Amino acid sequence: MQTLILADNQDVTRCGMKFIALDFCPLCNCVEVTDWGCLTESLLTFPVACVVLDYTLFDCTLNQLLVLHERFPQVHFVLFSDQLEKDFIRRVLFAGPRFHVLMKDASLAETRQCLASVESNRQFMSRKVQALLEEERKKVSEEVYPLTQTEKEILRSMALGRSTKEIAADRFLSVYTVATHRKNIFRKLKVNNAHEAIRYALRAGIVDTMEYCI
Repeated sequence: MQTLILADNQDVTRCGMKFIALDFCPLCNCVEVTDWGCLTESLLTFPVACVVLDYTLFDCTLNQLLVLHERFPQVHFVLFSDQLEKDFIRRVLFAGPRFHVLMKDASLAETRQCLASVESNRQFMSRKVQALLEEERKKVSEEVYPLTQTEKEILRSMALGRSTKEIAADRFLSVYTVATHRKNIFRKLKVNNAHEAIRYALRAGIVDTMEYCI
């Protein structure tokens, strides 16, 4: 990790993270920014970097983060906050493996683990986030949805990005049969499209979050 961009409005937080980062990687170049414009300018200078961003203090939206990620695809974003916003966290983690979540009350060991994960290109979720997603998965799995095993397998294939034609070829079925299964899945889950069905698959544990991100 050559460059670490600390995007946080709190001086103490930036200093603390900088101290941890330099202890973890003494040759790391730490850049401090306090607003969105400075962050973008820094990324233009350092397009391969790790950004530690307090998204609540910067008041940024998921769409802004996704645009920044698309513009700088080699950048890792560690979302660093003291608040757990379930929907935001779930969506940003599903957006790609270069998004990570670290809570501000994380231990020193967990913070170092996050930096190590970034350096080895592995997505990181703090223990609190893992517990939150697991709790939600259990709630969903406890709900009764009458999906057959075949429908679950097709839903899993959909979540992994397989098209109707590809699923049909994989399972030696006609495209029409797979399309019928898709309609039945939407009807049983009471959803209107593949995106909503895939969100269910992720929440219910039919497909693993990390596998989906890859």
